[in-house]
Amino acid sequence: MDRTVEPVRTDGRDRVFAALLKYWRGQRGLSQLDLSLAAEVSARHISFLETGRSKPSPEMVLALAEALDVPMRDVNELLRAAGFPARYPEPDVDALLTGALGRAVETMLNHHEPFPMMVVDRLYNVVRTNRAGATLFALADIDIVAGGPGEVNVLRLLFDPASREMIGDWPGVARTILRRFQREAFHRPHDTEMAELLDDLINAPGVPVDWRQPDLSQIDEPMIGVEFRAGELSLNFLTTITEFVSPQNVTLEELRIESYFPLDDNTRTLCQQLLA
Repeated sequence: MDRTVEPVRTDGRDRVFAALLKYWRGQRGLSQLDLSLAAEVSARHISFLETGRSKPSPEMVLALAEALDVPMRDVNELLRAAGFPARYPEPDVDALLTGALGRAVETMLNHHEPFPMMVVDRLYNVVRTNRAGATLFALADIDIVAGGPGEVNVLRLLFDPASREMIGDWPGVARTILRRFQREAFHRPHDTEMAELLDDLINAPGVPVDWRQPDLSQIDEPMIGVEFRAGELSLNFLTTITEFVSPQNVTLEELRIESYFPLDDNTRTLCQQLLA
C-alpha cells in the first residue's frame, strides 16, 4: 500500500517534523528506501517529508513512528511537531497508579513478600516498593518511605562509592546494569534526563574508562544475580525486570517492576526474619 500524497505548502511546524523524521531515520541507521519499504510508502514521499515539501497526515506520522520503533513519548513529539494532538496519555505516576491499575500493582508488591519488589520509572527512581524492598534499603541506612516516591535512584545508589561495598562482585553487577541502561538510553536519544544520568554514572569515581563505550555485542541476560552485604549479613538474589507490553500510555510504558528472588535457603530465611 502506497500512502504517497502530492507536495503541499507547509508551515514552520512541518519543518520541525521534517528535522525530527530525518533525525530518527538516522538514529535507526535506515536509508530513505529502507524506511519507505518498512512503512509501505514511496521513497519519493519520504524525501518530500524530510525536506518539508509534503505535510504528513496523523496516520502517516504513526506509520513512520512504528517503522522507526520510536518510543511513545517521542511519537507524541512527532505528532505535535506535525500540528496534531498527542496520541498517548502522559499522566504522572501518582495519577497512573490509582484505581484498578494501582490496586493490581499493590497486589503484586504484597504477594511478593517477604522478598523485595519495587516499581521504578525510566530513570530507575523508586516510585513504589513493598515492605521487603524498604527493609532492603534500610540495610544501607536509606529510608525510601520517608523520602517519598522518586527520591531514591537505584542506579545512583549502585554507582555511589559509599555504597559499593554492599554489592558482591560490584564490577560485574555494575557493568551489566550499566550496559542495559546504555541500551535504553540509545533507544531514547532525545531523553536529556537519561543522557544526564548516564553521563553521571560513567563519570563516577572508580568507573573504568572503557565502560563509557557500550559493548552492544554483549547479550543482556533477562536476570541478574546480586549479592547484598550488610555487616555479617549476606543475601543472594536473582533480579528480574518486568515491563508492561503495549501499554498505550507513555508513563506506563516507562515503568518497570524489579523483583528479587532468593537464590539460597539462607537468603529466604533472612528475608522472613527481616520482615518479621
